Order: sequence, then C-alpha cells, then structure tokens
Amino acid sequence: MGRGKFKGKPTGHRQFSTPEQMLAGTSTRPRTFKREEAEYEEEKQEEESEEESEEESEDDSDKKRKGTQGVIQIENPNLVKAKNLKAKDVDMGKTTELSRREREEIEKQRSHERYMRLQEQGKTEQARKDLDRLSLIRQQREEAARKREEEKAAKEQKKVETRK
Repeated sequence: MGRGKFKGKPTGHRQFSTPEQMLAGTSTRPRTFKREEAEYEEEKQEEESEEESEEESEDDSDKKRKGTQGVIQIENPNLVKAKNLKAKDVDMGKTTELSRREREEIEKQRSHERYMRLQEQGKTEQARKDLDRLSLIRQQREEAARKREEEKAAKEQKKVETRK
C-alpha cells in the first residue's frame, strides 16, 4: 500500500497501553522492560542490605554479571578492583609512596624555602649584590640630602646678608 512521496516517521505508529490492559497484563510493552525493572529493584535491595550489614563478602559469585561474564572466568591483570576500606581498618602508621612528580614538587618547594631563608639572612650571592646596591643608593641619597641642606643654608645666609 503506497503512502505517497513522503514516508511517516516510525514514532507515528506507537500504541500506548491503556490502564485496563496494564492491569490485565495484556499490554504490548516489551517483557524485557519488566525484567530490567525487576533486576533494578533487586540491586536496590542488595545495596540496602549491604549498607545494613557491616561485613563485606568478597565472593564474585554473589554479584549478577552481564552478558558472558558469568559464563567465562577471566583473570585480567590490568583490571583494577576497587578496594573499599573502612575508616577503622585504615593503618595510620603506613606511609604511602609518593610519585616522582610529587617528590620533585616537594623537593622544589623545600629548596625554594631554603633559598629564601638564606636570602633573608643575606648569605646568597644575589642578596649580597642587593645589599651592596642598597648601601650605595643610601649613600647617594645621604649625599644628595646633605647637598640640599648646604644649599638651603647658603640661600638663607644670602637672604640674611642682603637684608643687612
């Protein structure tokens, strides 16, 4: 049966279940949806029961697996399994190994702090140069201030002499 030039979209022919059909169980809704919904409810209940019970079972056989995971046993060395540690099980005495970048970053910060301490004490070469430069500038300013004072005194002396 031809529909003409344009074809309808697939959403145009959807049929929705009526409440009566749903109650009777004769709706055309896919059965897989019911199964998925039931699995979701089971997972929710399992999570709640895990939260209530404090002990954790490490059996992988209890968990539902998707697809062929339940059939085939695979030991993947690259697969990282999440380790859930509780606060009471954590060993505070154990130190974690730092990565190379973290170690380098800490070393860099320490050396910078050490350099800044030496800089404040004036023991580094740069600090010595800065202090020499600073003393030279102070000396020049003192000389300039002395000259200004002498010129001021000379001006006032001239004013006093011109008034007499």
